[in-house]
Amino acid sequence: MKKTVLITGGSGYIGSWITKYLLEAGHIVRLTVRDKSKREKIAHLEAVQEQQAGQLEIWEADLLKEGSFDEAARGADVLMHVASPFILKVKDAQKDLVDPAQKGTLNVLRAASQSGTIKKVILTSSVVSIFGDAKDMADQNLKEFTEAQWNTTSNLEHQPYSYSKTLAEKAAWDLHATQKQWKLIAINPAFVMGPPLGKNSDSESILFMKRMLTGAYKTGAAPFYFGFVDVRDVAKAHILAMEEDVQEGRHITVESTHSMLELANTIESEFNQQFKLPTSTTPTLLLYVLGWAFGLSWKYIRRNAGYPIAYNTTRSRENLGLIYRPFSETIRDMVHVMQERNIV
Repeated sequence: MKKTVLITGGSGYIGSWITKYLLEAGHIVRLTVRDKSKREKIAHLEAVQEQQAGQLEIWEADLLKEGSFDEAARGADVLMHVASPFILKVKDAQKDLVDPAQKGTLNVLRAASQSGTIKKVILTSSVVSIFGDAKDMADQNLKEFTEAQWNTTSNLEHQPYSYSKTLAEKAAWDLHATQKQWKLIAINPAFVMGPPLGKNSDSESILFMKRMLTGAYKTGAAPFYFGFVDVRDVAKAHILAMEEDVQEGRHITVESTHSMLELANTIESEFNQQFKLPTSTTPTLLLYVLGWAFGLSWKYIRRNAGYPIAYNTTRSRENLGLIYRPFSETIRDMVHVMQERNIV
């Protein structure tokens, strides 16, 4: 059944794929932007709309402006709140990360309540709201992270991005508990990779892969482990969450976990000797000496270097019915698109 879906951040790395899938399914998509005059940021989505049955509407709204989402929310059936700054190097963590994430979430969800029509809210959260550092798993004597855990180790000085996502999701659940109009479903992806849909993606995922492919880590891969998931699967998770029988709750969205060296080896297996990739792991002791060059604090190194992580993804597979793409396909498609667009 055709629905009217309000989506924040719909022109970003994840949001673009969500918008594309919504338009392909014939839905009415209300996409919010801060400035409607900057058409270049949504040109790729307007091109998608021309070939699909769905309808794309562009609305202006600002995360930090109270009430600015009210008009766009009125008459909508579903709200997808995707917008949140993903910046790892900031001067003012409170202003640049926490305020847009936490206050923005509250502004958007209050608009859902004001609408009188929105029955389901789908929130793009992250696994970093579940844990802050890889060592958390050992500290809590866990075999794997589940949706039951919350990040208790991040703050404004240490892992401020993770802190912002934690506060934002907690704010969403707290507000949800005060009303009965809309259901809340959180999507908690790990490190999102895969091909960008937009031509001017400035996602940290793209920047990280660019550094990997252009030799920034060629002297050695840091001994860090990450959960990875395809951007298209994260988008599909949002679409699946719209189904009537999907239960409320959090959903860890991870295909598999790999070290940085394993990521490099996967790239090498797909693109033989095309890139300057690391072939060994940097000793942790050396990382303490060189880590500053990559913005790594001693505390981050101490709590993450050499600590494997694991996730339980049962809820995303069973409640959402999500089927994950293989990690190798994600990486291959991502690099191909980056080559086609001369990003590398």
